[in-house]
Amino acid sequence: MRRSALYLAVAGYGFRRYATYRIATAAGVFTNTVFGFILAYVFTALWSERPRLGGYDEAQALTFVWVGQALLASVALFGGGVEGELQERIRSGDVAIDLYRPADLQLWWLASDLGRAGFQLLGRGVVPLGVGALAFELALPADPVVWALFLVSVALALVVSFALRFLVGLSAFWLLDAAGIGAANTVLSTFFSGMLLPLTVFPGLFGEVVRWLPWAGMLQVPADVLLERRVGLGVLSGLLFQLAWALVVLLVGRWAQSVAMRRVVVQGG
Repeated sequence: MRRSALYLAVAGYGFRRYATYRIATAAGVFTNTVFGFILAYVFTALWSERPRLGGYDEAQALTFVWVGQALLASVALFGGGVEGELQERIRSGDVAIDLYRPADLQLWWLASDLGRAGFQLLGRGVVPLGVGALAFELALPADPVVWALFLVSVALALVVSFALRFLVGLSAFWLLDAAGIGAANTVLSTFFSGMLLPLTVFPGLFGEVVRWLPWAGMLQVPADVLLERRVGLGVLSGLLFQLAWALVVLLVGRWAQSVAMRRVVVQGG
């Protein structure tokens, strides 16, 4: 089997694997929708006191909330996916089976995670955004080109998210319990992606710094593309920003993987 066909098959397996958990998906849709309503009412109260906060009007702010709920599971803003599974396989020694396969470890897990993310985007993304659009006045674009650019930005966000969580997963090669690293990554992803508040709300040097961190590519950039706050060269710069961070973190992950491989000792027959 050609390598490209192999990784497509792995991605398809990842999609089908998560598609089997229908009750868990329904529970996730319910949770995302309820959490979306809570955040939407908080944002409504906040924007009624501070109109145009962060450069968004109220409809744009509410759209930001529901886009965040739509991407929450697929971009894994609260962690999960490859992060926990790779750590467990390293602790149990099952990672030796992964290394024995005629496939690159990082690309294998990337394909698997993209399959997971694809299902989560359809399973837990479409419904919450649709409910939000019915319940609130959102600033969703009518131009299909904007939606296409948004999907490209989401695809890059998935790669940035995977690259960060793959690094967290690899930390289990050095740490007996990497739960603390995973918790720290969840906090950083939640805050610096814009999940709690758009990053444009933060003023001064702090605001400038957080908008240049890799987590900004996981939600802030895709949301701004959909809200048409990035147009023309602004869209291109946003996509290049995501692509640059994806490549940098993937390369760091590949380096960490090569270092970790020199530590692996497989015992037994």
